[in-house]
Amino acid sequence: MTRLLGYQVRNVLRSRWLAAYALFFLLVTDALLRFGGDDGKVLLGLGNVTLLVVPLVGLVFGTTALYEARPFTELLLAQPVGRGQLFAALYGGLALPTAAAYVLGAGLPFALHGVPSGHGASLLVLLGAGALLTGVFVALAFLVALRTDDRARGLGAAVGLWLALALLYDGGVLLLLAVFGDHALERPLLAAMLANPVDLARVLLLLRFDGAALLGYTGAVFARFFGGPGALVAAALLLAWVAVPAAFGARAFRRKDF
Repeated sequence: MTRLLGYQVRNVLRSRWLAAYALFFLLVTDALLRFGGDDGKVLLGLGNVTLLVVPLVGLVFGTTALYEARPFTELLLAQPVGRGQLFAALYGGLALPTAAAYVLGAGLPFALHGVPSGHGASLLVLLGAGALLTGVFVALAFLVALRTDDRARGLGAAVGLWLALALLYDGGVLLLLAVFGDHALERPLLAAMLANPVDLARVLLLLRFDGAALLGYTGAVFARFFGGPGALVAAALLLAWVAVPAAFGARAFRRKDF
């Protein structure tokens, strides 16, 4: 598995898309540091970009990579290689370089310009949240690609999943509040938020940045429900969001007839 992982990492590192991804965050972060004004606003702005771009790249890059690796996968499955080991190598070989590209692209400008005073821990939380989101959405991408043999349909499903979780979710919450505003909705809304890794990452960042006014209704419910250790709970739930889709993806990979 180590040899397969090393091969997959080297293969992904040669991708121009990965270099463009890192360069995108480098330029965005540098521009925010130069023209963003207040240090807290720089981190909040970078956080908003992270919550939109990282899930999209993870889904599209993950599904595309797995479809392109189909002949290589079939060749290896004809050899005495365990399916669990092969899946772990394919997943880790994509998720790790993609997360590293994000951390390098977003973190290097801070190394050059200096970390804002008093915001070192917040920056680490932001970079960690971006890396965890990468793991979540690469796992979801693998799950989508394994469930759908047609490449066009798989990419469409991946983009639709991104639209649902990153863009349409908040509108659904507002609609729910408008229709059932007279009922006690705290627990249903909390459950809905736990089912959305993007919202979990948003709450984690805003709790760390002390952005109470920007938490929104579900974030306020989360903070009130979990109290002081809310950030730790959100981080643990994001880790679970990495593990569970990866486990389902490994199960689908073992059962799939290539």
